[in-house]
Amino acid sequence: QVQLVESGGGLVQAGGSLRLSCTATGIMFRFNAMGWYRQAPGKQRELVARITTGGTTNYVDSVKGRFTISRDSVKNMVYLQMNSLKPEDTAVYYCNADPPTRSWGQGTQVTVSS
Repeated sequence: QVQLVESGGGLVQAGGSLRLSCTATGIMFRFNAMGWYRQAPGKQRELVARITTGGTTNYVDSVKGRFTISRDSVKNMVYLQMNSLKPEDTAVYYCNADPPTRSWGQGTQVTVSS
């Protein structure tokens, strides 16, 4: 059974930083690319960062240069370091495989105030 648990969100002022963490169980972690997704109110969920099993990373243009995804394949964890946060980064953030499994965690709320 897939279980995804995200943590690390919070309220931060614009320009601030947060580090999100995700524990993934039930996924063949070392065989799957992993991603961080976000969903803002009234918008569709989008993939913002992904990392392959070999460590190659990709980012959506809006977060390039500000967000860094990493993974620990021993601990089955994925991280998202978010710097220079902007109000438009406000969303619920989720981790999942890429492509995603049908199971989603509860997500972690990130709110960036201007």
